Amino acid sequence: MTLLRHILSKFAWYVAAFAAALALNFFLPRLLPGNPVDSLISQALRGTTSSETKQRVYETYIREFGLDQNLWSQFVTYVGNVLTGDFGTSFSRYPADVGTMIGDALPWTILLQLPAVLLGWLIGNLIGALAAYKRGGFDRSVYLTSLFLTAAPYYCLAVILLYGLAVALPLFPTGGGWSFGLAPEWSGVFTMDAVSHWFLPFLSLLLVFIGGQAIGMRSMAVYEVDADYVRFAESFGLADRKIVGYIFRNGMLPQITGLALAIGTLIGGALLTEIVFSYPGIGTLLYDAILNKDYPVIQAVTLLVLIVVLVANFLVDVLYGFVDPRIRAAERGDR
Repeated sequence: MTLLRHILSKFAWYVAAFAAALALNFFLPRLLPGNPVDSLISQALRGTTSSETKQRVYETYIREFGLDQNLWSQFVTYVGNVLTGDFGTSFSRYPADVGTMIGDALPWTILLQLPAVLLGWLIGNLIGALAAYKRGGFDRSVYLTSLFLTAAPYYCLAVILLYGLAVALPLFPTGGGWSFGLAPEWSGVFTMDAVSHWFLPFLSLLLVFIGGQAIGMRSMAVYEVDADYVRFAESFGLADRKIVGYIFRNGMLPQITGLALAIGTLIGGALLTEIVFSYPGIGTLLYDAILNKDYPVIQAVTLLVLIVVLVANFLVDVLYGFVDPRIRAAERGDR
């Protein structure tokens, strides 16, 4: 019952956090200066001089987007639409459906971030544990390199890689998701081209994540290398690989918690990275929406990011309840 109570209390907290964030997600975009309908009309009626025509179109758009209602009515409508999965129509790409736009961009972001998170967590923690065990010059090199990687803003490292490997040494494309003249399709030619565009954004995220995880694991593992079980394993002549594995498992618990916090940071950094590389993911979609004051797209993207962060944190909290022996012992009634 202790573990179940632990999960339910966490779930209640995340539901409350989601409700508060949902309200902020609606009101914050409306604090942006300007009216998105004015921008939409200037694009749609370019060259039209009739003020009467512009006024009729303006009133039509205001009614269609629900902007003629008071703010509270708009909020109630927004919450109802969100709960039914209706994110509305894009202002800047009218009449494009926001859900369809996100569906087109989301796979690119998932393919970029998911491998970076999983590989970065695994590689970074293994390197951190190995550095703490080996000590000496290897430890200092790993620490300084990881410190640089984790301290560098995502966009700075992205710009450095972009200039170094795409401009100075044209080994990779400078941006985009695929080359001009190609269209997304399931073919070997397009896949190889997409991978070449994907690699630099992926590498920039991976390096930053490895740096942060390596520092965290090293800080935990330095307290483990002098533990009795390590000396006992060394006295039996166990291979370094085995001993590092023991250190990794014992230092893993705090890193699981750190993973949840890092996911939120990584998502924010990934959005900036996508913008630097003009990658066709959620980040670029959000950037364009902010420039065009596209409320429905801004709200949908930020809501999606919010849900991903909350779900990731909730799952990590639940996983921690299974992994942490103290919670399991409390469930059995042990002291």
